Amino acid sequence: MTILINSIIIFFIAVGVLFIIVTAIGLFRLPDLYTRAHAASKSATLGVMSVLTGVFLHFWLIEGYFNPRILLGIVFIFITSPVGGHILTRSSYIAGIKPWKGTKHDDLKEEIERMRKEQNIQN
Repeated sequence: MTILINSIIIFFIAVGVLFIIVTAIGLFRLPDLYTRAHAASKSATLGVMSVLTGVFLHFWLIEGYFNPRILLGIVFIFITSPVGGHILTRSSYIAGIKPWKGTKHDDLKEEIERMRKEQNIQN
């Protein structure tokens, strides 16, 4: 039973480390703010959540200590990291930072123009 538990713990931590490595590669290799923010918010979230899950399982199943703070940390990361990445990229777009020249389709352009027109009408 201990071998199975340790294998599950190692699996979660290894998957988390793999996602964190993918995040680091994405931050160096991707061309613009928007793709880098995507790498930082999505894969880093999965990486940290997987590592924290492995840590939680270790303390609970091996050490016999149930730590709800780790579970709260997992929930907090799950909620805040993608939302923060979304807010960062949307505010950067509104501020005028242009996407990479190889971007094929800009879904947000029409929405931002509509919002600006509505603000000008109200003012």
